[in-house]
Amino acid sequence: MNPPRTDARRHHDPDVRGFASDNYAGAHPEVLAALALANGGHQVAYGEDAYTENLQQVIRSHFGPTAEAFPVFNGTGANVVALQAVTDRWGAVICAESAHINVDEGGAPERVGGIKLLTVPTPDGKLTPELIDRQAYGWDDEHRAMPQVVSLAQATELGTVYTPDEIRAICEHAHAHGMKVHVDGSRLANAAATLDVPLRTFTNAVGVDLLSLGGTKNGALFGEAVVVLDPDGIKHMRHLRKLSMQLASKMRFVSVQLEALLARDLWLRNARHANEMAQRLAEGVRAVHGVEILYPVQANAVFARLPHDVSERLQKRFRFYFWDEAAGDVRWMCAFDTTEDDVDRFVAALKEEMAH
Repeated sequence: MNPPRTDARRHHDPDVRGFASDNYAGAHPEVLAALALANGGHQVAYGEDAYTENLQQVIRSHFGPTAEAFPVFNGTGANVVALQAVTDRWGAVICAESAHINVDEGGAPERVGGIKLLTVPTPDGKLTPELIDRQAYGWDDEHRAMPQVVSLAQATELGTVYTPDEIRAICEHAHAHGMKVHVDGSRLANAAATLDVPLRTFTNAVGVDLLSLGGTKNGALFGEAVVVLDPDGIKHMRHLRKLSMQLASKMRFVSVQLEALLARDLWLRNARHANEMAQRLAEGVRAVHGVEILYPVQANAVFARLPHDVSERLQKRFRFYFWDEAAGDVRWMCAFDTTEDDVDRFVAALKEEMAH
């Protein structure tokens, strides 16, 4: 059978890759194949389909027998829905000052979710019980938003990774104060690849209550999920998802992508490769005089400081972003499709521009 006719044309060079974001990457071929498999015929809308039903079993194989997944469109939506589920109207969320929910979601948790964020400066993007205590007070003070949740990112926005013991300590501390623990897991797979442990080891096994599970940064076309690890303690997720405009009518196409990533080891293969490319990039950069790596490279991100004019010239050859332009700090991201040649060419270009 001949393929269906299309008038669509390619408008980009598929051989061009940069280091701006893992969101720049396309979808993994195995994910695209899964989407084609789920296409055709009719399936019940709004999550009552066979693919979303099967996804629940896949999720439980990673996060335990009580876990329940609620697929959503995107990461900001996942975070807003998840945090609303564990806060009252007067509630607040403690997070790192550098957290994605604070600096990269356009105020959505506060404007859309109605949630006050209580931020804490951190040296490496990671919270600790001691840092949490800077904001964990005033539960009976009617003049202050009530701390009800601790939200941490795994991996963090600065590319660092919590150990299971560090997350366990946070969960025990938060629960002792009557607070829930949420994990922003847009790069959860990268953290698991670094730690070389199953996903459950630093989530449900150490006391996390719910998480935002990423797919887009790890090879999906679109789609994430809120994973509730303790359904008895967190209610009304279906209503919150709809109210927050995150209920997909053709949900099978979100669910089948997450199934393609998680049912076997595609999620881990993709994350390991991205992490390995970041390590290769860091090793190459360390050999360039005048370039400073700012944080431990523990996932798929490299943060560096170099002369501003060098970065501007390099940006004309490869896409990447300033992190703190005034300080000369930049962020370089690797993805599941970053190649060794991409990294080597970038390092060579950096050396040329530094010598210019």
